[in-house]
This record gives sequence, structure tokens and C-alpha cells, in this order.
Amino acid sequence: MTEISTRYRTGDDGLDAEIISLLHHVDEPDRELVFEMIVTALRLSREDNDRGDLKLVTAAMKELRYSFEVFGPYRDTPKCTIFGSARIKAGEPAYECAKNFARQIADRDWMVITGAGPGIMEAGHEGAGADQSFGVNIMLPFEASANEYIADDPKLINFKYFFTRKVMFMKESEAYVLLPGGFGTMDESFELLTLIQTGKTAPAPVVLLDEPGGTYWDHWYDFVTTELGNAGLISPDDMCLVRVAHTVEEAVDEVCNFYRTYHSMRFVGDQLVFRLNRHVGDEELAALSEEFAPMIVQGGISAIGATKPEVRDGDHIDLPRIMFEFDKHQWSMLRLLIDRLNANTPA
Repeated sequence: MTEISTRYRTGDDGLDAEIISLLHHVDEPDRELVFEMIVTALRLSREDNDRGDLKLVTAAMKELRYSFEVFGPYRDTPKCTIFGSARIKAGEPAYECAKNFARQIADRDWMVITGAGPGIMEAGHEGAGADQSFGVNIMLPFEASANEYIADDPKLINFKYFFTRKVMFMKESEAYVLLPGGFGTMDESFELLTLIQTGKTAPAPVVLLDEPGGTYWDHWYDFVTTELGNAGLISPDDMCLVRVAHTVEEAVDEVCNFYRTYHSMRFVGDQLVFRLNRHVGDEELAALSEEFAPMIVQGGISAIGATKPEVRDGDHIDLPRIMFEFDKHQWSMLRLLIDRLNANTPA
């Protein structure tokens, strides 16, 4: 019988044993996680939850499972999410900006993720083309169907819940570009920045793209800087998490240049590992260790090879790395470290 070490159980030894007997169908490294998923479902059914609660959990899990299946074949392709209003019409300046940005980022071998509705979402799909697009659609009574550019594509996913849809936007994207929009776009912009600010998602470029001559994002930036920054409601470094762009070319460069040196990151125990696209020499390491000392618990930044967990998982083991003990508090400084690494990298 498969051994399960987790203390998370149903409370019924016989029932636990029945679950364990099913796990020979599951790859060994994943058995404990699948055991806990089944236990969760059974505990939900035996506790004081109404049918609506069970339907919510079931629908959310099915939406996530299907989304993982759709995105799975494209895991190695970088993706940029485009947010913006559904009310902006084709031909309007913001629509053309979104379309041109999507076309140019697709020309750089990125894929585009956006909602499947009209407006900025449609512009993103028109610009990138269906082959390089994902439609992450929310089912609403007043937006009944997907736009014509993604409607019949297998990379269209329909969601009942906003929260599962947001999970997939954040999980699958390496960059975010936001154009003018209403409550939904404001919600997405602040939630995205909150997730990066608190370390719930990895650092990524966040670009606020306005039409030439537009003031939407300048006014947003002024409000956040004045009302949040000056009042001490956010840290001084937090505004480095976002960039305002007034041309498509500026937005494309901001997205792509973010990854000029930085590749990805991973925690290994208490140490934070940055995978990079170039080696960092001793002199640069010393300068970085001094400049970013406030976010380092002890020691400095050192160059390393792939760690044992990364080798075990086949996690980009060929890339150069730096490592340091991060305080897990000053997340905005990680963006400043990425900027510094890029500034030290010849174009």
C-alpha cells in the first residue's frame, strides 16, 4: 500500500485507506497532493456545507483543470496579458494601440492573453492573430459570445468565475499591458500590483499604455503617487513596479527588456535564486550586494550553479544563477535589482 505522510486526513481510517488504494493510478511524486484533493472533497461533503458551496468548488476546480490542459503545450512560450475596456470601439485610438501592440509583441515571438470579448480584448486578438492568442473569457449576460478572432479557436477558455479567470491571467503571464478601461481594468491593475508588491506572484513588467496624447494613465499615476505615496500608504519603491508608456514601441521595449538579463526566480529553502541570461562577475556581485543590502538578511549576493531541487525538477539548469537570502518583505526592491542587472548588460 502507498505510504502517505500528510497529517491531513478524513478522520476515518477506513476511508483514508480506500483513498490510498486508488493512488496507484497516480504518478508517485504527486500521490500525496492527489490524496489531499480527494480528502478535501470528501470533507466538504461531510461537513455543514450546502449544495451551492459544493457546486462552487466543483466548477472552480473543473475550470482550472481545463485551463491547465489548454495552456500546457505552450508553457515554454512567453505570454503577455492585455487588459482594457470592452467599450472601446474598433478604429478608436486606444483600440489601434492595443492592436498594434499585440501585433508587435507577437512579432517578437510572444503570445497574447486577453479576455475574449469586444473592445481592447478584440483588438489584442486581431493584432496578434488567433494562432498566437488565448481567449480567457468571462461568461456575462451582456457579453454572450467571444469576438470573431478567437471564437472558434481551441485556445478559448470560458469561465464562470472571475477569481479562477484571474488565477490563469496571473499564473500564465510573464508581462502585463493595460490600456484605458472601467471598473474591471482598475480592479485588474490594483490586484496585479498588490500581488507583485506582496510577493504572491513573481516580478513582471507592468506597462500602462495610453494612446498618443492621452492622459488616462498619467492621471492614474498622479493619483496613486499623491494620495497613496505621499500619505505613506505604499512604500516609496512601490511605484517602480509600473511604467507608463505613450507609444506602442515604448511598451514593447519595456516588456522585452525586462527579460534581457533576468529569466526567472525560485526559492530554495530560505535562499532566493535568480536565473539569468548572462554570468555576473565578482566585481558586479560585490556592488549589487552593497546596493541591495537592505533586502538581504545576511551575507551577500553570490553566483551559483543549479541547486539540487532545480536539478531534480529540470528547472532551467543550464542558466547562470545568483542567490541571496531575501527578507521576503521588500518585494519592490526585486524589481530594482532586475533593473540594475539590465542596466549593467550591454544592449
